[in-house]
Amino acid sequence: MTVQSTIESKLMTGLNLQHMEVINESSQHNVPPGSESHFKLVLVSNDFTDKMLIKRHRMINEILADELAGQIHALSMHTYTEQEWQEKSGQTPMSPPCMGGGK
Repeated sequence: MTVQSTIESKLMTGLNLQHMEVINESSQHNVPPGSESHFKLVLVSNDFTDKMLIKRHRMINEILADELAGQIHALSMHTYTEQEWQEKSGQTPMSPPCMGGGK
């Protein structure tokens, strides 16, 4: 099972999701081809209702604790309630360019 599919499976099990994007952004970083170390998550769930951003991120961190302790080097999280997602018209924020990391 790939890291991406593990992330997707754990998030689908751990949250009541209306929308999920798990984007492998590793190719935009100074890592070997085919790496699965840098991800962006876009998650829409009413499980986030009345929770501050830090609480939402802690929920994700708990679900992905094993992956964050090993394979995942960087994880960008964009967490929305269904209403927040509708207000954003379903637009996913762009990731900033890699600054080179280990170069």
